[in-house]
Amino acid sequence: MTEHGELPADVEALATGLDRAGYLADESLATALFLAVRMGQPILLEGEPGVGKTEAAKALATVLSTVLVRLQCYEGLTAAEALYEWNYPRQLLGIRLAEARGEQLTDDDLFGPGYLLRRPLLAAIEHPGPRPAVLLIDEIDRADDEFEAFLFELLAESTVTIPELGTRRAVVPPVAVLTSNRTRDLHDALRRRCLYHWIGYPGSERVADIIRRREPAASTPLAAAVAGSVARLRALDLTKPPGVAEAIGWACALTTLGIARLTPEAAGRTLSAVLKHQEDQDAALRAGLSTVVGTDE
Repeated sequence: MTEHGELPADVEALATGLDRAGYLADESLATALFLAVRMGQPILLEGEPGVGKTEAAKALATVLSTVLVRLQCYEGLTAAEALYEWNYPRQLLGIRLAEARGEQLTDDDLFGPGYLLRRPLLAAIEHPGPRPAVLLIDEIDRADDEFEAFLFELLAESTVTIPELGTRRAVVPPVAVLTSNRTRDLHDALRRRCLYHWIGYPGSERVADIIRRREPAASTPLAAAVAGSVARLRALDLTKPPGVAEAIGWACALTTLGIARLTPEAAGRTLSAVLKHQEDQDAALRAGLSTVVGTDE
């Protein structure tokens, strides 16, 4: 890793950097991210969808002035898809060109670095520095148990072995940020390897501040109204309660339509921007849009 002087000197400096990157982090989250950077230990961020887990990793990369390498997990994801693959079309072209020239190709010719397709995990390990890459492993809970076990070994050693090329060891180990929506339980072995932080729904005032940063066209009263309404929506029995991302999207929809005040009518016109299930929209309508926007209080 680089000299500490090139990285945020303390938690306050990191929090200030995140703030400048447009991400409002409380002291506990800033502390967890700071420790992940300084200790070289992966960090697992858990929380409901839309609370800012992915954005935290993006903002951290901005603060460190480094690259963000993102691996989006999904069911059936294999180690090869996440690590590396061989460029078979290019290899085939190389074979045909060699045949046309009357040349003989060996395995070393066909399985060299020039034919290697680096996927996110290998790209993060081979990042030359001087600062560590931020490796975002998004929604690890969507991957299979087998991939989780493979990932644990890779993160523990920051190395990978490519049979044709040998072992690749990170010169500057990446800062690994894992996110999970808790759709399934992760193995204890992976949790023990990671620092941990739960990102909950922020309070209405903080949500309003985030909206103003991410959607400058939204006035302070509109941002506050949206934040309060999102909090009231979360109090309903919804399939997918709205998070910060949905609050920002709702404010954006309102300002795009030139709506400066959140009324029940305006909420009805833009409800699809904040509630993404028909059942949830029906629940909001049953509760009454006046209740949702707080005009009947």
